[in-house]
Amino acid sequence: MELVFLGTGAGMPSKERNVTSIALTLYDERGTFWLFDCGEGTQHQMLRSPLKPSKLEFVFITHLHGDHLYGLPGMLSSRSYQGGETPLTVFGPPGVKEWIDMTLRLSQARLTYELTVCEVEEGTVFADDRFEVIAARLDHRIESFGYRIVERGKPGRLDVEKLKRLGVQPGPVYGRLKNGETVRLPDGRLIDGKSCVGPPVPGRTVVIAGDTKACEATVRLARDADVLVHEATFAGDLEQLADKYYHTTAIGAARIAAEANVKTLIMTHISSRYPDEQAERLVEEARTIVPDVHLAADFWTYRVL
Repeated sequence: MELVFLGTGAGMPSKERNVTSIALTLYDERGTFWLFDCGEGTQHQMLRSPLKPSKLEFVFITHLHGDHLYGLPGMLSSRSYQGGETPLTVFGPPGVKEWIDMTLRLSQARLTYELTVCEVEEGTVFADDRFEVIAARLDHRIESFGYRIVERGKPGRLDVEKLKRLGVQPGPVYGRLKNGETVRLPDGRLIDGKSCVGPPVPGRTVVIAGDTKACEATVRLARDADVLVHEATFAGDLEQLADKYYHTTAIGAARIAAEANVKTLIMTHISSRYPDEQAERLVEEARTIVPDVHLAADFWTYRVL
């Protein structure tokens, strides 16, 4: 599981940063990747990355501002010419279906795959036996959502060495024991599978917040997450400006991470007033509150452990 940042700028592209888009690669887990927001130029950024549109499974749109959305119609259309044949689902706020339908209809786009658009409300928007995705409304000028991606835990490892010492030979019985069953051996002994399995392996949790003011809803959504990706549009001295435009400062993002007990904070959606050499100021401010902070850059990759 890795986060690949395709665009980390705020509002409009700059020479250093494209507008917002983040990929979550799940190649080991499901052979696909998910995309969070799709600002203008996202498909071009993909060409400069290892990501293949044919492997794209889900797109999650946080809100309908252009810097998070305008790249979507082009990417959906181009996917048909890049080997994209598997179904694709787009999740987003109310209005996203109308916008996608209109742009594809007026441009007479012809997709070679099944496209489903789901307009989200708060709560679980996707769940299967491996993952659950939960949406929550944040506090922005228009309706904006954050998404909590929860990997379900896995059973503990089977203690094969212990079974060998007990004289249990490999075979189907190992699977039953790993499932916690009590098994009777040919010699009459009973083996409790629970005693031969290690503790459950917890899954990982990643939270990707859309544009927002610092708010309690983000704290609740990010509670005890392994990684929180949060906007840090401004430095601390522009807190009033951030509040006026419903954005967050680096210090505000760090306070949310601290209150939510997040392990790692990744800051993105950086104003163009902070070129690369000045953007480190945002990290310095955030680290006065939480120690594990990263400033995302275009094409930067973070492995979620």
